[in-house]
Amino acid sequence: MTFQVVVVDFSHIRGLWETRVKKYKERCKKEKERLETSALQKIKQEWNFILECRSNGIPQSLYLKNGFVDPELKDMDIHEIHSSIAKKKIHVKEEPDKNKYIFNLCGERWEELPDSLREQTHLKEWHINKTRIKVIPEYVQIFQDLKVLDMSQNKLVCLPSEIGCLSNLRELNVSYNCLKEIPSELGDCENLERLDVSANFGLTELPFELSNLKKVTYVDVSANKFSSVPICVLRMSSLQWLDISSNNLKDLPEDIDRLKELETLLLQKNCITYLPFELTNISKLKLLVVSGESLVEIPSALTENPSLKYVKILDNPIEACESLDENEDEKENEEYNSQDREQFEKEFIKAYLEDLRERDVTPTYTKKVSLSLQI
Repeated sequence: MTFQVVVVDFSHIRGLWETRVKKYKERCKKEKERLETSALQKIKQEWNFILECRSNGIPQSLYLKNGFVDPELKDMDIHEIHSSIAKKKIHVKEEPDKNKYIFNLCGERWEELPDSLREQTHLKEWHINKTRIKVIPEYVQIFQDLKVLDMSQNKLVCLPSEIGCLSNLRELNVSYNCLKEIPSELGDCENLERLDVSANFGLTELPFELSNLKKVTYVDVSANKFSSVPICVLRMSSLQWLDISSNNLKDLPEDIDRLKELETLLLQKNCITYLPFELTNISKLKLLVVSGESLVEIPSALTENPSLKYVKILDNPIEACESLDENEDEKENEEYNSQDREQFEKEFIKAYLEDLRERDVTPTYTKKVSLSLQI
């Protein structure tokens, strides 16, 4: 058999081939560089990493962080990941994720609670602040694990009676709202330890049923319109902190010494003219704060008690004078200004008292001073 062979110059073919190979390699190099800097490539690498972790039975919660692959694990091989995950598992057992039991909500755009909240009955804490929410829904009673209910700085006008079904509730904070009364059913929350209804500016009394709260150690009813210490408060046998400042008190009850465990009593910004001798019977009382303008009679045993820090606050008389230049805008914002002022004063007093606890010597009196500059 005969074949016809065409003989050509192979040097031309070789040169053409080498040129094409060179261009191909350059294109491959550029493509590789593009892929290395491409977000798609990073996503692909992370996805492959996730698939590998899944195939090795590693739980997703241990290699993802805020929905993304943990950068500390991304550059490890699968064996290093296993060892690192094992360490994380131990850490997780010691410190379980607490955030999944806490609900946070903030912002004035919220006028009611989201519908999805109803299904999260496992929650242990609600922190809902600075919203325009006016009502706590009745379904709050199904949250039997709830321990902290913090709904301060909202627009609440009432509390539901169903709140009494929260048998595990430890802390209730409904300060800086618009409440006019507290439901008597709250007295069924026998495990309650902290109660804060301050700065509602309209509360005049607390229901007698709150006398059942024998575990309460902290009560704040400041910035309201109480004319006397509520009877139920006097029956809270474990009470250690009572803030009833900025109210309409003119005197203290003679059975104030029923509060045997009381350590801190804040009475400033009231109209109290005398302090009863029964205060000296509270042996654990360590801090007493009063306003000194109208106070004319003080038991000497109080001021001479070395274990008691007695603070008399003298308000700046300039603050009592009304400004003649007050305009209409300031009158419209009077409610908001009073809330801001009350909150600022409470924070100031709190910081002052914390500093005072560390002092060896108590000042004989404290005078608030305000400075203003008009240009």
